Amino acid sequence: MKCCSVRFYAELNDFFPRERRQVAFNHFFSGQPTIKDLIESLGAPHTEVDLILINGESVEFSRRVQNGDRISVYPVFETINISSIIHVRPFGSGGP
Repeated sequence: MKCCSVRFYAELNDFFPRERRQVAFNHFFSGQPTIKDLIESLGAPHTEVDLILINGESVEFSRRVQNGDRISVYPVFETINISSIIHVRPFGSGGP
């Protein structure tokens, strides 16, 4: 069984029980799921996600999760300029 560390930020925490909000937690998985599949399997809709960092690098939904990855998942940023990173949420889907 493989393990990764996952943390969701801001309003994405609303999809999780209290013990998984605002903290990194270990998630055990098998195979090589995409980050999109992993996010949805945890209960957060991928349509609410705008930025994913794996080991500090911005990635697309198609990125495969590896054993030991550190994953950070963010909703749409309203006031911070993050124009140079990869956005995974389609333009016009309710974002700015």
